[in-house]
Amino acid sequence: MRRVEKRVRIEGRELVLTNLDKVFWPAEGYTKADVLAYYVDIYPYLGPHLKDRPLVVTRYPNGIQGKFFYQKNLPEYAPPWIQSCPLPVENGKRLVKFVLCQDLPTLVWLVNQGAIELHPWLSRYDKPDYPDFAVFDLDPDPPSGLAEVREVALVLGRLLSDLGLKVFPKTSGATGLHLYVPLARRETYEEVREFCGAVARAVARRLPELVTVERRVRARQGKVYIDWLQNIRGQTICAPYSLRPLPGAPVSAPLLWEEVPALATGFTLKTIGRRVAEHGDLFAPALGTGTALRMALRELLHQ
Repeated sequence: MRRVEKRVRIEGRELVLTNLDKVFWPAEGYTKADVLAYYVDIYPYLGPHLKDRPLVVTRYPNGIQGKFFYQKNLPEYAPPWIQSCPLPVENGKRLVKFVLCQDLPTLVWLVNQGAIELHPWLSRYDKPDYPDFAVFDLDPDPPSGLAEVREVALVLGRLLSDLGLKVFPKTSGATGLHLYVPLARRETYEEVREFCGAVARAVARRLPELVTVERRVRARQGKVYIDWLQNIRGQTICAPYSLRPLPGAPVSAPLLWEEVPALATGFTLKTIGRRVAEHGDLFAPALGTGTALRMALRELLHQ
């Protein structure tokens, strides 16, 4: 197969894009060039959600049906202009040089390396122990599905709102839903996780037939699992507008709350452009609008 390459200049950086005709989604025929074009087009909306955050990427050099691996460390062969931040992981046993995706050339270089999924930290590199988001990941266990996720999301969102918190929903890009709560970066991951666990258990008490907080998959009994354990230093969740390596090339798409009752998950590489053209970045208000959890926790304990 002929290997298509192209030399481009983006924001003053020169990059050589390789294997542009390699098929990444065989059923749809989407190529590496399609993935690069998508991320270039969506970057004005995606970029603010990556900036200043240590980044983990999932690389699929031969497409979604090939072998994949997670990349945390910035490779030695990376261009010198790519920014990074060294952070200790595994309780300080190891130092990882995380990528900081601060500009479009960095994102293009990562995608050219085969990156499909983008997983930023919930905290920024200047205060890595203090997240500026709490996240609830709603994951249905069959036969539970989208209808049950919608119902749980509405109850969970209402509870958080009643506690005085702002909540921003987005599709996971698969079968679930993510709810983000912007924080003021005053609580540690441990404090945030404790709060999220208390909220998840409160919802489980209200919806015992629908909700579980049981981490073991075999014990979920066809319910919607509220995963609050994502709120751990170094744990990541896919970014808004990140592609997912699944059939149809789905995208993790921000939602309006009024869309949740009739939630569909059909946002893809080919359709998300029309959506942002109509709505802009629905997650933009989540940036820099965080509140402290202490008052909310006090309110929750008195319910």
